[in-house]
Amino acid sequence: MFRTLIFVPGANARFVEKAKTLAADVVCFDLEDSVPANEKALARKTIADALSKRHEYRRPLYVRTNSPESGLIPADLKVVVRKGIDGLVIPKVNDAGEIKKIARMVAVLEKKHRTGRIALIPSIESAKGVVNTYAIAGADSRVSAVVFGVFDFLYDMRMDYDEHDGTGYAYARSRIPVEARAAGVPAIDAIWQKVDDIDGLTKDAAAAKKLGYAGKSIIHPGQIEPVHRVFLPSQAEVDWARKVVDALGNAMEKGTGRLAVRLEGRMIDAVHYKQAKAILDAARG
Repeated sequence: MFRTLIFVPGANARFVEKAKTLAADVVCFDLEDSVPANEKALARKTIADALSKRHEYRRPLYVRTNSPESGLIPADLKVVVRKGIDGLVIPKVNDAGEIKKIARMVAVLEKKHRTGRIALIPSIESAKGVVNTYAIAGADSRVSAVVFGVFDFLYDMRMDYDEHDGTGYAYARSRIPVEARAAGVPAIDAIWQKVDDIDGLTKDAAAAKKLGYAGKSIIHPGQIEPVHRVFLPSQAEVDWARKVVDALGNAMEKGTGRLAVRLEGRMIDAVHYKQAKAILDAARG
């Protein structure tokens, strides 16, 4: 489940320790944007120490490496690919070849350290990345999701960020979950930068849900619960789903009877039954 993926600065030992108490679906220790160049080595060691205490976190632990173009990924992987790690977020991925190369490196280290299978989440943050999303998402069986990185995308496109008007990145934001879905993996939306603006966060997360995102990347513990609420079905959705299942359940389960019926003035059929079952499954967590 990827309703929330929280980035935790890898060089900040206090934040890394606090992550043990967070209720985010995924904790992602960061080696990239939140870590200055002179603290990369410290961050790697801090993260490695945390991974050695994997059982204390009680949720999947990912690490965001530096970007493929940085040249730092081999050094990152050498330290953080160890028992305790569940996956890697790879920032600024432009094409499938980058993921294939990283997957090969991970496979070697994975075998050496007997870590178990490590997942990859490519981050789409450029025009090239957007148009290559389908290929990136399907580049290797390790890819478990893709994530949208809006701020680097805007920089690449020479566009300004406007929290009140997403026109500039609407196309990219809409395309990514479609391409990810076509490749068989979920998409995770970009961060909401204003950590004290819960109303804005909630609206932004709701917009992402409507576009087909499975969740949202976040940067502050206070954002966890509001985003979880958005990505859980509402009571109205659950009530409707139960009615659909009741109306069509017998016919669907037995393969007999009417597979299209009228419910409260709306025609429902097999696809609505599947949607209803998915809603009820999501509501159960």
